[in-house]
Amino acid sequence: MQPSVLIVDDEKHTREGLQQALVESYDVTVAANADEAFNLMDAEEFDVIVTDLRMPGKSGLKVIDKALALAYRPAVIMMTAYGSIESAVEAMKRGAVDFLTKPVNIERLELLIQRALKSKTLEVEVKRLNERLDEKFSFEHIIGHSLRLKETLDRVRLVAPSKATILIEGESGTGKELIAQAIHQASPRSRGPFIAVHCAALAENLLESEIFGHERGAFTGAVEKRVGRFEMADGGTLFLDEIGEISASTQVKLLRFLETKAIERVGGAKLIELDVRLVAATNRSLEGLVREGKFREDLFFRLNVVRIEMPRLRERVEDIPILLDHFIRGFAKENAVEAPVLEAGALRTLQTYPWPGNIRELRNFAENAVVLHRGGKLTEYDLEPKYRTTVMPVNQPMGGSAAGAASAAGVPSETVGSSTLSVEENERRLLREALIKARGNRTKAAELMGISRRTLHRKLAQWPELDVTD
Repeated sequence: MQPSVLIVDDEKHTREGLQQALVESYDVTVAANADEAFNLMDAEEFDVIVTDLRMPGKSGLKVIDKALALAYRPAVIMMTAYGSIESAVEAMKRGAVDFLTKPVNIERLELLIQRALKSKTLEVEVKRLNERLDEKFSFEHIIGHSLRLKETLDRVRLVAPSKATILIEGESGTGKELIAQAIHQASPRSRGPFIAVHCAALAENLLESEIFGHERGAFTGAVEKRVGRFEMADGGTLFLDEIGEISASTQVKLLRFLETKAIERVGGAKLIELDVRLVAATNRSLEGLVREGKFREDLFFRLNVVRIEMPRLRERVEDIPILLDHFIRGFAKENAVEAPVLEAGALRTLQTYPWPGNIRELRNFAENAVVLHRGGKLTEYDLEPKYRTTVMPVNQPMGGSAAGAASAAGVPSETVGSSTLSVEENERRLLREALIKARGNRTKAAELMGISRRTLHRKLAQWPELDVTD
């Protein structure tokens, strides 16, 4: 399909001559005045509009205004017989991509049309990319419906449109960078850059140069000027992850930026003013680091304008099934295999596991499950022992019979001797572990527990949720 071009000119021989010259390469439509062009633009879409500046009635500047108000914005090239600098400047200010003087040089016009089409293609691609980013990092695509997550997202939605500096706190793997991206995409800066720096991943002597840039000759090996991440983020958002790891000298420079909105490159003396929103994250307590003398108190207060606490996965247990389903389906599609099915017993067990690595650990589990159990069922028996044993705090040892049963069942004694558990709770726990170790064989489980099969049946009737044979 040929690109479409609309030519607007009140001189008949000019518009028809241009139409004949371009018709072999383009789908060309002509209009004798601005009003006729308006009707055509309302009826169909054009890739490029070539319009005369001076025409009876509305001028070519009005054609530019109309074209750029359309949902599908065509590129506009202005023609003028007068060739005045003022006319060209005004046309470019109104949004024309280029201009040329009459009489029109056809080769020059074709060159400008090709350039306009390339610019239009790039604009469309950028728009699509931004739309995909908006979708990927929108709040609606942050998975979960737990109250803790909802409270966090409500706070994020409230602060995202502001200019406030934000501090995100949370354990590793809780999704701090995902939230930072969501803040950026929901802010007026969403069309600007989002630049992330993982402070803990860089050596101390490299981090300052990475963030602030350096001048040529600033230090050994600085053979040329380097633009830092702050300058890259101008007009957008700079995300500093694990900010508790930065050195004292970097803290001073960061504090200065927050106070002046300007930086100096390493080895430089010139202040560079920047429009950058700072979002920082940490998995350590900055208040604790301040008390230890490892982090500047004044910088902490500057960073802590708005604090967002990321919930740990063990605080949003109800989200685990939803997250597992999302990750498993995604990895199955990525590997072109059938997704495994998590049985009820396995899912219940995974919801009792504390997930110290949070969502990152859960994601790794899902990928492992897809690779090793493609298309099959994943039962409680298939889970690694660490998922089946939740260590409880120990204050005093259990009685001999319970400890002996624990040993017989193959359950580590430290997992059962908690004074925070009642005798009934410990018995329930031992019974469950024995059934898992016996892979659902009730006779063997009874032997491991040192009880009769009849007693085991009675206990299962009392606690049917422990039965792992489903």
